[in-house]
Amino acid sequence: MNRILLTAVIIVASCAAIGAAQAAGDVAAGKVRAAACAGCHGPNGQGVPPNPPLAGIPEADQVKALKDYKSGARANAVMKGLAAALSDKDMEDVSAYYASLKK
Repeated sequence: MNRILLTAVIIVASCAAIGAAQAAGDVAAGKVRAAACAGCHGPNGQGVPPNPPLAGIPEADQVKALKDYKSGARANAVMKGLAAALSDKDMEDVSAYYASLKK
């Protein structure tokens, strides 16, 4: 019985890992979409004061921030408007691109 339970746990964990890997954004698509962000966050995500740098920040953190701007949970009128135009996939792609850049 323990062997069956262990096998089931391994299968479920493997499926979760595969699902997480598939949810990752597309860096190339994100680079194209991020062109609109360069004016405030710099062409390489280095930030243009007073706007923060985005390069090297984990993808999940950036996706959460974008969703929070879109929902209004995080307040910034400019970012709310920009985030409102992004789909979840767009957010994942842009976040993957910035996460791929070095700080």
